[in-house]
Amino acid sequence: MLTFALDIGETIVRDDRYWGSWADWLDVPRHTLSALVGAVVAQGRDNADALRLLKPGIDLAAEYDAREAAGLGERIEEEDLYPDVRPALTALQEAGHQVLIAGNQTARVAELLRALRLPVASVATSGEWGVAKPTPDFFTRLANFAESTPDRIIYVGDHPANDITPAQAAGFRTAHIRRGPLGHLWADSPEAAAADWRISTLAELATITL
Repeated sequence: MLTFALDIGETIVRDDRYWGSWADWLDVPRHTLSALVGAVVAQGRDNADALRLLKPGIDLAAEYDAREAAGLGERIEEEDLYPDVRPALTALQEAGHQVLIAGNQTARVAELLRALRLPVASVATSGEWGVAKPTPDFFTRLANFAESTPDRIIYVGDHPANDITPAQAAGFRTAHIRRGPLGHLWADSPEAAAADWRISTLAELATITL
């Protein structure tokens, strides 16, 4: 049995709703924020810098809480999942593998994903753990969470610097998925090329063997 651990944003969940809701909250055109996200990603910066460009000095934690209080906080629904998510994860489980979801997201995102009842053994986020990628502590926590050795865990993600490089440094096997802004922009980078597998859909995970 292998363990497949999947990142969240732009691996299983499209970020359209997330960024669109921020644009609406800050009262700017969605295209403006989308373009800024692309710009900071291309510069290798934190994508939250797009929000800081729109509103210098913004307190992101305070704005997040205000959105939640106004009933305009985070939402993840079935339509936000990439179409290949349920069939691919189901296939992995039916093949006898353990499937986990673990990424850099809030505790609220973990609750929302659990509510979708995905075909996975468990869901965890950095907001729950108090450690985030790309720190080694995140991957140590993930190995403990999986109750497996790193060499039997395949971490799947779109961001070479946050997902592939640190996971490999922790002894994990890795699969880079080419989708979303980061997955496409850095698809030909040395970090992405260093992944054990390079995929375009989650369905391809079913072909992986060690």
